[in-house]
Amino acid sequence: MTKDFPAPTPAALGFRLPPEWAPQAAMWLSWPSNPDLWPGRFERIPPFFANYAATLSRFVPVRINASAAQHAEIRRLLNDARTDLSVIELFDHPVNDVWCRDHGPLFIKNDQTGEVAVTSWRFNAWGGKFSPWDLDDAIPSSIAESLNMRCFSGDIILEGGAIEINGPGQLLTTEVVLLNPNRNPELTKDDYTRLLSGGLGVTEILWLQEGLPNDDTDGHIDNLTRFFRDDGIITVMPPVGAQDEAAKILRHNRFALEENFRTPSGGRFEIAELPVPFPPVEVDGHELPASYANYVVTNGAILMPSYNRPTDAFAAHALHECFPGHEIVPLDCSDVLLEGGALHCLSQQQPR
Repeated sequence: MTKDFPAPTPAALGFRLPPEWAPQAAMWLSWPSNPDLWPGRFERIPPFFANYAATLSRFVPVRINASAAQHAEIRRLLNDARTDLSVIELFDHPVNDVWCRDHGPLFIKNDQTGEVAVTSWRFNAWGGKFSPWDLDDAIPSSIAESLNMRCFSGDIILEGGAIEINGPGQLLTTEVVLLNPNRNPELTKDDYTRLLSGGLGVTEILWLQEGLPNDDTDGHIDNLTRFFRDDGIITVMPPVGAQDEAAKILRHNRFALEENFRTPSGGRFEIAELPVPFPPVEVDGHELPASYANYVVTNGAILMPSYNRPTDAFAAHALHECFPGHEIVPLDCSDVLLEGGALHCLSQQQPR
């Protein structure tokens, strides 16, 4: 099927999706509201969000999607976490779930005029796995309306955690997500190239095949492989000698990054490595998709998921090497991981 972003496209108007390390005006979160999503642990989740918001607020203003009925309790928890409330904004945007990276807007910026706008893509809870998702699907347009921003609608399913972009517009993603029949079964790689070029200013798509097993997203890139600068990629690698399914996938991805992908100038990317959390993070014998690649880049800091594992320190060192001058701030994600994600999955940056 041939499909294009509606004209005039954001790219034709001078907009593009900035890399995550570009200066940020705010970080968006979606506040938890459904205890059933964390059976037996929900009482720990709102305080975790308050601590996350408090930590973010040291570096960037924080904007929160939540129903108005929750706002008083949210402010109480933020006070308990000693948050700087002067840089916190609460919006009456009810949500079904917390994964703002995937249901939130992808903010684009016009480098000539400085205008920041919203791109609103459809959301179907990772292939219809978790219903309802109607409130989440409405978040991008709600944010655009609340901020009085221009909103461009891309009429396909696209989750923010499925893509990773650098400054020149090269985009990393996985076939197992974007080409999955539970998203946009009619779309080809060429269709995605046209749509994301027009909607986000993408210049090239770099396709990895597989994602981590046991991942409800089917294999988002933000649990696997990230850009740390225009010509640098950091990727998750298994322990030496590991032969399980995840190890084979990670080694195959590492080979593809080095052998198949090139920078816009034709050079090889610098490849850095993150460990797999070890021992594995499990609940009732079920291994969870824990990953240090689910870190968040913000103004002057890297917020890194930690899991009370010896490998936490190795991951922090690797990120420090990739982001010199940034403060590395670990946050324990052992509880929030129960629903399948960590810090990057929970947030969405708004460029300055």
